[in-house]
Amino acid sequence: MIEYSKSQSAGILTLQKEGLMPQEEKLEIGKKHRSLLIGVPKEILKDEGRIALTPLGVELLTSCGHQVLIESNAGKVANFEDLNYSEHGATIVNNSGQIYQCDIILKVAPLTIEEIDLLKGDQLIISSLHVTFQSDAYIRKLMAKKITAIAFEYLKDLNDTFPVVRSMSEIAGTASILIAAEYLSNQHGGKGEMLGGVTGVTPSEVIVIGAGIAGESAARTAQGLGAHVKVFDYSVYKLKRLQNNIGERVFTSVIQPKVLANALKSADVAIGAYKLINQEPKFIVSENMVKDMKKGSVIIDISIDQGGCFETSQLTTHSDPVFRKHGVVHYCVSNIPSRVARTASYTLSNIFSPILQRIGETAELKHLLKTDSGLRSGIYMYRGILTNQYIGNLYGISSKDINLLMAAF
Repeated sequence: MIEYSKSQSAGILTLQKEGLMPQEEKLEIGKKHRSLLIGVPKEILKDEGRIALTPLGVELLTSCGHQVLIESNAGKVANFEDLNYSEHGATIVNNSGQIYQCDIILKVAPLTIEEIDLLKGDQLIISSLHVTFQSDAYIRKLMAKKITAIAFEYLKDLNDTFPVVRSMSEIAGTASILIAAEYLSNQHGGKGEMLGGVTGVTPSEVIVIGAGIAGESAARTAQGLGAHVKVFDYSVYKLKRLQNNIGERVFTSVIQPKVLANALKSADVAIGAYKLINQEPKFIVSENMVKDMKKGSVIIDISIDQGGCFETSQLTTHSDPVFRKHGVVHYCVSNIPSRVARTASYTLSNIFSPILQRIGETAELKHLLKTDSGLRSGIYMYRGILTNQYIGNLYGISSKDINLLMAAF
């Protein structure tokens, strides 16, 4: 212990009183904020009415000093007027070309080739990808623009779940049962049955293939209407989880072709909700199984954006949603949540507003990617370098591990 003389002690006391004592050097460790220029274009994909930022989401971002450009009428289908956006701090732009010059582009549908041509390059694109509907030329065109791209379907949250997939699947699962009910009724040329159960009348039979979020939502909705529900999946764990989450006894079975085929013979509704993540598309229900289904029964293939669960499925649109094959109604619209565009938009905005805030709180995106594994998992291209091995294998393009790239940059 150091001892001081009376004169030294008095001097130190004086320095303390006057605030002149030497202090430890304090390094700035706070986050460095930057202003983002975010562009939200109007969706040109037919029947796509969702928008990834609501007026409240815009207000959250502009209050942090970010600039948000919204293309005129981008939110119209979801019943968000231009005035709603401008009142919350957005700049309304009539020229889509101006939107695509922003540093960050946030949209719902994948970019089209024409939209990629409008990009200035070296930008961050946040959108869905629907990789099975793209091509090697599409991926290479993005690479040539030195794009960093985040796919809705690959993005994870702090709980290691897929927030966009989860929320859209929840909406799609619930909506699928309501849609099936419409096509069972006389209103759309159905066989005139009500989906559910009425006292004294045999309840409808609903088969749900896939025990994920969409399947669980579909099963819960059908169960609530009084239908007799059977759920099939390859995973016993997922079936148990669904059973526990629903809280009621539901018939569950591991997918076995003979058992599934017998169940489909008496089904009024079949929901295809089996999701594939970075796997080759494959159908679960063969055409022969569909042939054996009752005439007038309804198939809703939620998984059509990944190839579909049914061999007979073909992509349809909201404007022309159904076709009949072997006497069975097929509804194979890829973006079912767009039927309830406003609800879906609120959900998307709740996910992406905080993400954009976090991006703005770092000096560069790479700093956030190094610490945020969920956001990093959403990256399938970084500065023009493909980082998703599945996409690379699918289209014969070499890819590099994003974790190795982060170490290099």
